[in-house]
Amino acid sequence: MKAAAKRFAAAISRRASRDGGSAVVEFVLVVPLVLLIFAAICQIAFASYVRSTLIACAAEGARSGAEFDADRGLAVRQTRVALADSIAADAVDDVTATTSRVEGVPVMAVTVRARLPLFGLLGPTTMQVTGHAVRERGDSE
Repeated sequence: MKAAAKRFAAAISRRASRDGGSAVVEFVLVVPLVLLIFAAICQIAFASYVRSTLIACAAEGARSGAEFDADRGLAVRQTRVALADSIAADAVDDVTATTSRVEGVPVMAVTVRARLPLFGLLGPTTMQVTGHAVRERGDSE
């Protein structure tokens, strides 16, 4: 029985000596994939945060422009003021405000066009979000 145990220990020792450098190779092969997945998750999270910030600023501007006796210029200015305090301020290309009717209800819509802050080469490079608010007066400009 001792001879079988010695043969078993010798076989394990030979196998361990053949696998001596495999941990380094596995590390080199796996780490880039893990880093790529981590970078993609960070990019998606940051893009989602910027998008939600843009939507919140556009909605704030639309609410300002929807007040009684307000105009589209006020909506654009208030949106730009809200954007100036956000992380997305440098990415904004254009802010526009329009009035319309949706099923007979007067609505102020503020649209923000911005560059998507990417650190990779894949994916969209621009985004457009719109914030809406019901106008306080019945006529549409």
